[in-house]
Amino acid sequence: MSIESLQALGQEAQSLAAGYGGKVIPILPMSAAEDEVSRSMQICNACRYCEGFCAVFPAMTRRLEFLKADVNYLANLCHNCGACLHACQYAPPHEFAINIPKAMAQVRGQTYIDYAWPPALGQLYKRNGLTLSLALVAALTLFLVLGAVLQGGGLSALWGADLGANFYNLFPHNLLVGMFAPVFVFVVFALSMGVRRFWKDIKPATSGADVSSAAATEATSDVLRLKYLDGGHGEGCHNEDDAYTLRRRRCHHLTFYGFMMCFAATSVATLYHYVFGWAAPYDLPSLPKLLGGVGGVMLTLGTAGLWMLNRSRHPMHGDAKQKPMDLGFIALLFLVATSGLALWWGRATPALALLLCLHLGAVMALFVTLPYGKFAHGVFRTAALLRHTTEKRQPNPIGLGAD
Repeated sequence: MSIESLQALGQEAQSLAAGYGGKVIPILPMSAAEDEVSRSMQICNACRYCEGFCAVFPAMTRRLEFLKADVNYLANLCHNCGACLHACQYAPPHEFAINIPKAMAQVRGQTYIDYAWPPALGQLYKRNGLTLSLALVAALTLFLVLGAVLQGGGLSALWGADLGANFYNLFPHNLLVGMFAPVFVFVVFALSMGVRRFWKDIKPATSGADVSSAAATEATSDVLRLKYLDGGHGEGCHNEDDAYTLRRRRCHHLTFYGFMMCFAATSVATLYHYVFGWAAPYDLPSLPKLLGGVGGVMLTLGTAGLWMLNRSRHPMHGDAKQKPMDLGFIALLFLVATSGLALWWGRATPALALLLCLHLGAVMALFVTLPYGKFAHGVFRTAALLRHTTEKRQPNPIGLGAD
């Protein structure tokens, strides 16, 4: 590189540092998807018609340049409601061809790969689709069926075995803990490592300030309410016929809170077992059974709704290449919920062993794919929202924002 080139690069770095309150932001090479978001944001920043739609646009107005960290941050701040696409005067077929939902979705998918831990497993995001998810459920269910046959002394262990309506008589409690606990620990650790690197990269580009209690409270509220799935006007997201709908937000709420109630049921059952010495299975009106039953119904309804909405969304929304990953995650959650409810219903029937193998196979498949599937979007989006609520409380470096 020539001296002139180095001098020009240094001048550019100084100007960018001034634009970010004196903090030097590394100039890293960007992918084609990131370049497209940067180009689109430059045009949006000049127009600002969508300024009030969601968190992306006020965050955009605090910037004059959109470097890699900015682009990754804004992409994960986007909730893909579609409102900006339908309001945009520069959307296709205009020559500018601005499609923010699609551009942001492509970058989000890339961030999941780039920040995966360990890095070598990042490519699993590209392969984690519907077919793989269902095949994994089938393979793990078959593995458990074979285990039940070998442990129970033949095929009779699968139908009509005298288990006393207690599935621990087929797979002991300690065996199940030994199977699931290491996977759960790995999932938490892998996702934590990935979002930690993401946070480290985007923090300097989002004011660099530490999170305050007020910012954390606001971000938590935004996450739990799914605030930015309201289309910026409270009427919801666009569906396939361009009409507004709150169905996507409601189905997300059913899915999220249903999943959390099922997780709470397992957590409470763990306390019952290890702290109070109350052995499973638990019957109504016990807390684990109430939480699990209500959560299972909510999760079933939510995932069924998300499946239908995903299949019928406007073709210009999002990244079509990620649809198999989206559907795979939805299918796994649906199978976990429905097989769990079926296991509850069939606990006293001859089908107990088969239903247990199916449910455990679905749960194991979900756990294995969690760090490298659509579940990551919730983790990265939460981090982006937390940086947004922190950044908006700092002085605007260019004085032209809409916060």
